[in-house]
Amino acid sequence: MANQQGIVKDTPTTLSDSTFLFAEQAWLPNGWQRDVLFEIVEGHFAQITANTTPVDGAQHLQGPVLPTLANVHSHAFQRVMAGMAEVSLNPDDSFWSWRDLMYKVVGRLSPQQVHVIATQLYIDMLKAGYTQVGEFHYLHHDPSGKPYRNPAEIAHQLLHAADRTGIGMTLLPALYSYAGFGGQAPHQGQARFIHSSDSYLQLQQQLARELKGAALTGTHTHNRHRLGICFHSLRAVSQIQIQEVLAALDHGQPIHIHIAEQQKEVTDCLNWSQQRPVEWLHNHIGLNEHWCLIHATHLNHNEVQMIADSGAVVGLCPTTEANLGDGIFPGVALTQAGGRWGIGSDSHVCLSATEELRQLEYSQRLRDQQRNRLYSQSQNYVGDYLYTQALNGGNQACGIQLGLAVGCRADLMVLNTTHPLLMASQTPDLINRWLFACHENQIKDVFVAGKQCIQDGHHALEAHSCRQFADVLKQVTG
Repeated sequence: MANQQGIVKDTPTTLSDSTFLFAEQAWLPNGWQRDVLFEIVEGHFAQITANTTPVDGAQHLQGPVLPTLANVHSHAFQRVMAGMAEVSLNPDDSFWSWRDLMYKVVGRLSPQQVHVIATQLYIDMLKAGYTQVGEFHYLHHDPSGKPYRNPAEIAHQLLHAADRTGIGMTLLPALYSYAGFGGQAPHQGQARFIHSSDSYLQLQQQLARELKGAALTGTHTHNRHRLGICFHSLRAVSQIQIQEVLAALDHGQPIHIHIAEQQKEVTDCLNWSQQRPVEWLHNHIGLNEHWCLIHATHLNHNEVQMIADSGAVVGLCPTTEANLGDGIFPGVALTQAGGRWGIGSDSHVCLSATEELRQLEYSQRLRDQQRNRLYSQSQNYVGDYLYTQALNGGNQACGIQLGLAVGCRADLMVLNTTHPLLMASQTPDLINRWLFACHENQIKDVFVAGKQCIQDGHHALEAHSCRQFADVLKQVTG
């Protein structure tokens, strides 16, 4: 029987349908352990035994083993824009001028191109140690705004890319109806995003049927995919729409929304409702542990406490938030209030989980002019604290269970110890060394549901995918 950390003390019995992995070092829920044997059955950890010896046929993992993370926030198509917007054309450049460029790029993309972009993106995510992606999907229609013959056409392209690469997906089709608070009519640049409540519910119902059918038939290996509810933002939907969708669909799955990303959004919300965005959402809709509030950059003290008390998780995207000039999230205040957060890569100017976590911690240090800002009394190693929060928050936001514990999906990654800083590290400071001192990718191998997707830093599809992605870049940005 497993203890509370999911570690099995008894010697496991070899089963005909089991596979085994053996690690000299692994970061389990109770800390670093030596000589760990993982037994995997049907894509999940069935037993985990520390201080043991490998069984015959076990695959030996060459390096320290860590759990993988969920990337809580992705707009796959925006990867094609990375680096395009770093030209100053306006002394008042902001998120809103960047958004205009994004609309132009959106108008050029075909479903097949979205598939190519997503395939390359998901390969790069796997290399970075992300094995689940929260795909915040609002590119629904053709460039004129007309629905495709199959309303889920682009969603299918994203799911197919996930299946080909091996990553798990929490698909978050977004309801997007308006251009601004108070039901302002959408403009042409938003034509591909727009749904009514009825058409959005139809899309959700279609995807739910298809994902359920795929799980029953085994089409999606080990049922890696989830379906969530998503509202683009308070400025893009109405209160009535949120209530209608939740009444029809809310059965405890993840619920995502962009909120309070920019000061202008907060000001517009105050002008419209006399309340700040998180305050309005809390008072008029209600928050609970199923909600993931993306960005939530601009909060007052009461809103921080509202989020923490509700159990909702904040989806932070530190490199995108820095790139867009959003602002600095009040991470210290949320930590002190007992709040939860996960990380995502959003517009994908960066695909490094370590860089996201460094950026988050360093932003707090720059604002406060102090060091070591994000930690807890029980976990004063900053790297360990950051990684634990990203793991737990990602699980909550994506409706999954990753981690090196019995019952979790058998996802893990192996670090490359040829880097001298990792080679010489003692286990207590290994994660700190990795997160704060290693700026090249040190992830060597990645497994999803017991299947190896990254081997020695490479994916089986990467050469072909890279060529296709380069061609799409030329077509879209040339």
